[in-house]
Amino acid sequence: MKQVKIALWSGPRNISTAMMYSFGNRADTSIVDEPLFGYFLQQTGAWRPSREEVLATMETDASMVIKELFSPNYKSEILFMKHIANHLIDLDWSFLKDFRNVILTRDPKKVLLSYEAHVKSPTILDLAYEIQLDLINYLKKNNLHCIVLDADQVLQDPESELKKLCIELSIPFDRNMLSWDSGPRKEDGVWAKYWYHNVHKSRGFKKGTKEEEDLPSHLEQLYGKSLKIYNKILKQ
Repeated sequence: MKQVKIALWSGPRNISTAMMYSFGNRADTSIVDEPLFGYFLQQTGAWRPSREEVLATMETDASMVIKELFSPNYKSEILFMKHIANHLIDLDWSFLKDFRNVILTRDPKKVLLSYEAHVKSPTILDLAYEIQLDLINYLKKNNLHCIVLDADQVLQDPESELKKLCIELSIPFDRNMLSWDSGPRKEDGVWAKYWYHNVHKSRGFKKGTKEEEDLPSHLEQLYGKSLKIYNKILKQ
């Protein structure tokens, strides 16, 4: 049977790690954590807390990374790939035709309140909304598989949203996706110690409280631009 390859194209702080843990709790699924991160950091020069560790340990040649994703090393029925959408920058996207592509997005206020604690003065590229919208348009134009998923809808009703997602992915729903053991996973990227504290404490999907806080004034312009794109994404 041909392996089902699911590519999650998320923004940062979009519960993408929780989604990876959810799929990783299925017996039929292998997971991989942001395999194009090294390429992205080298290509853009972007700063992240883990930049030096990532560049020292990860493949930065995107063609080699993509080749690995098509290799037989992942022997499970399903391969779930967690990506940040901006890791697609400057690539030929034709390889996406062999994936079942999911765009995971989230209200930019909640994203910014969480993200700025790790990366000061974030940019529109960091938040990945623009490239998510471009990706949706590309996939639709080429009649390729595309699902748009809102993170807060998943948090509101995980079971219902995951069931619908599995139907759209043409895979059976597995109740094991609703919870997982607390703590790190062996598949975590080297950046986990900077970003994964909350998901390591969790045993399942949990609503956050960041939306109740006020957005700092210096983020208002970026928020306004991101919100317009986010709303366009939801209409796709």
